[in-house]
Amino acid sequence: MKVTWLGDAGLLLRSEKILVAVDPTVEIPSPDVLVLTHAHPDALDMGVVGRLLAGGRVTVLASEGVFERIAPVAGENNLVLLAPGTVYSVLGVTFYSVPSAHSDRTAVGVIIDDGERTYYASGDTLYNYDVIDSVLELAPDGVDVAFLSISGRDCNMNARDAADFAYEIGAGVAVPVRHGALDPAAFDFEDALVLAVGEERDI
Repeated sequence: MKVTWLGDAGLLLRSEKILVAVDPTVEIPSPDVLVLTHAHPDALDMGVVGRLLAGGRVTVLASEGVFERIAPVAGENNLVLLAPGTVYSVLGVTFYSVPSAHSDRTAVGVIIDDGERTYYASGDTLYNYDVIDSVLELAPDGVDVAFLSISGRDCNMNARDAADFAYEIGAGVAVPVRHGALDPAAFDFEDALVLAVGEERDI
């Protein structure tokens, strides 16, 4: 898939068959699937979400806290509750929800399997063995690509913990996101890939 980092923990994943957005807080094309991991404003911009849902053709995979917020404006879009353990498939791509350890107790992460590679977007989470075990249960050989928040603030892993986390989940490639003022070079993972905001890479 081609992946664009949108800033914060926002991601756009694109292939010939699907366009997936995760926690976008900037203007993007309306996706086939919109994944919203938690209800804090750095992941849920109601203005952006409202515009993305205007066409009524989006599958929205939403954590419980987000689900309650956007249900009144979901319209004809397909709104799916993304509780930990939920599995949902769209256009041949499967989405697996895993728990997060975050101050929003309904926050989730998501593993995206396109049949060729697995992509794990942690959302906001701390280093947590239950989270690690949940990821490895779904991807026992490790995930191919992990997008990990590393700011060390607001109940997120710091760079050192995130690197350890990446090794624990057997990440082939790990991309640091939501690093704020932190130099992403502090993320000391052998196969780290640092993206610029708006940069698209084939991963």
